[in-house]
Amino acid sequence: MDKTPVQVCQLKVTLQGSRPPIWRRFQVPGNVTLYKLHRVLQVVMGWTDSHLHQFIVGEIYYQVPDPDDIPFGDCWRHDVLVEGVQEPKAGIKYPACLAGKRACPPEDCGGIWGYADFLRAISDPRHPEHGSMKEWVGGAFDPAVFDLEEVNAALRRMR
Repeated sequence: MDKTPVQVCQLKVTLQGSRPPIWRRFQVPGNVTLYKLHRVLQVVMGWTDSHLHQFIVGEIYYQVPDPDDIPFGDCWRHDVLVEGVQEPKAGIKYPACLAGKRACPPEDCGGIWGYADFLRAISDPRHPEHGSMKEWVGGAFDPAVFDLEEVNAALRRMR
């Protein structure tokens, strides 16, 4: 993905069920493979590639075969929307994140429903799981924070 692409696709990914919405707008080369798109999605959303994944386009499923037939863990679902195709801009390295809102949920917190429980626990010092959840997440967690510069630095490192 280091060469200047002929076309650039602008995509928006939104975590299904997140309220308020957790989303990212980013651009990738028009010839990006699903493998590379998966890697980009991991970075822009803040995931750690801890779960199996699949892409569903219409009625076609794309996924890495799983010999153990294990279900998809926390079952995070994302909508990926192609917002447009355009010419690349001079001086921009792709992929690039343009915008986003809210922090990505921590991996293994139990999907979107577990994330809601997690947020309740960390925001209420009287909650019976407050201490253990704060320790599990490594101290502080602010669900409103999205760091665009940090995401783009990570995208530059993945090349």
